[in-house]
Amino acid sequence: MAAPRKEDVRSLIIDSAEDLLTQKTFSEISLSQLAAKAGISKGTLYYHFKNKNDLLFAITDKYLDAQWQELCEWTENADKDTSLHRLVKYILERDVSGVKLRLPLFYDAMIGNEEIQSHLIKRYKSFAGLIAEKISDRTDKVSGEYFAWLLLLLSDGLSIHQTIGNTQLDTEDFIKQTAFYIAKFFPSGNQTPGSIHI
Repeated sequence: MAAPRKEDVRSLIIDSAEDLLTQKTFSEISLSQLAAKAGISKGTLYYHFKNKNDLLFAITDKYLDAQWQELCEWTENADKDTSLHRLVKYILERDVSGVKLRLPLFYDAMIGNEEIQSHLIKRYKSFAGLIAEKISDRTDKVSGEYFAWLLLLLSDGLSIHQTIGNTQLDTEDFIKQTAFYIAKFFPSGNQTPGSIHI
């Protein structure tokens, strides 16, 4: 039987870490636990990831790369209504639904891990650039860069309130209302509030 390929072992480690993250925080997961979960030795784990930060980056990048690809595919689909209000709704829904994978990164960045802070800021800058481009393709009535950062900040705020279980804020309804108001103030075509498809 052939030995597993490096990419397969790396994916196994990432998948195992994601599974453990459903049960505990990243800081609570030891490399020994992770190796046991993946069914590999610690040496094999260290071969693929020199430290926990590298593993955290790999998990986050896997999620963010998929999110990036999905956003590009969604906005370039000629069969979909990708107008500005729908774009806003799409981005907020995707960001809020995937917050669990970003929480360990946020936590470590906030407690002073400079390597993670730098990585997170770099990824935010990339996403803000992509979102700004998509916004600018849809309207010239607002700064794409400003609006992109506004969406990212709104997404993070919604994610925090959802994570802490704030029952005073219905995240899904808030996103729908945000899309409605975007459509109202930045209409595309001859829409009236009653005809806006959210």
